[in-house]
Amino acid sequence: MKLSQFRFDFPLNLIAQNPTKQREDARLMVVHKDTGQIENKTFKDILNYFEEKDVFVVNNTKVFPARMYGRKEKTGAKIEVFLLRELNKQNRLWDVIVDPARKIRVGNKLYFGDADELVAEVIDNTTSRGRTIRFLFDGPEEDFKQVLNSMGETPLPKYIKRKPDETDRERYQTVYAKHEGAVAAPTAGLHFSVELIKRLEIQGIRFAEVTLHTGLGTFRTIEVEDLSKHKMEAEYFKVDDLACKVVNKAKSEGHRVCSVGTTTLRALESTFTAERLLKPAEGWTNVFIHPPHEFAICDSLITNFHLPKTSLLIMACAFAGYELTMEAYKKAIKDKYRFFSYGDAMLIL
Repeated sequence: MKLSQFRFDFPLNLIAQNPTKQREDARLMVVHKDTGQIENKTFKDILNYFEEKDVFVVNNTKVFPARMYGRKEKTGAKIEVFLLRELNKQNRLWDVIVDPARKIRVGNKLYFGDADELVAEVIDNTTSRGRTIRFLFDGPEEDFKQVLNSMGETPLPKYIKRKPDETDRERYQTVYAKHEGAVAAPTAGLHFSVELIKRLEIQGIRFAEVTLHTGLGTFRTIEVEDLSKHKMEAEYFKVDDLACKVVNKAKSEGHRVCSVGTTTLRALESTFTAERLLKPAEGWTNVFIHPPHEFAICDSLITNFHLPKTSLLIMACAFAGYELTMEAYKKAIKDKYRFFSYGDAMLIL
């Protein structure tokens, strides 16, 4: 398929700027692959679509406050530094994106905090906006991470046109987040409250956890028209023995396995056996899922409404079918669903 097929127009006022008052208050569009039926529901209605011994697989990655603002030495120019991942803990080396990049060269020092409590040195160029920096900090690791967390900002996407606040520290994070490493939230999971999870568990539904640390590669612009030529940036993932046992038991007994989010789905599609069962794995995945694709593990998917021409929309189309997904998006626009990270959800059955 071609990238241009995944273009659509929508009113910008449908981009959610804030989360719903309660997590499960988001709207839910239910899309039935077998019949083409599309229903308008509320997220808490998800209880009605699953039965005892079905499994939800969630991504337990944890977002860290990745966006920082520093000043360039001598000129004092304000520089945004977006932390992507730690390259070397001992030497405090980080892979980052800087903006404006044209002002930042190898050898420059950047100062953070009102009293310049933290200093970093640029030691390499990686891409046009990418840099490797070394933080010059002598204290223990716990103190260093505390400083980063205090100076960092919740990395809300740029299409949310406001400054992050304390509410975002909680709401741009799933209630089951455990392992820090993501620069973007696995947004389908934001709709689950502790209470809703308890109600699902009382109903007999089981949860399995995997980890995929979402990086900016998931959101990078696809620049090739032929989707088969697009290369995803690798992201760290882990699928452990317990998740495999829970998922494979459900599959062998004929129960539903639902992926909560596209990041979870990428992890699951990165490691399975010839018998199409989930197998333990840890490492880096650059799998790019686009139509046509035969999914090995899941028969249902929860996902938010995504930007045009993105890998996330393309993956949703691979799961539900291109025509049905684009029809659902037209209905979402007509019915004024809220789009993107803090927006509403779609359940594909």
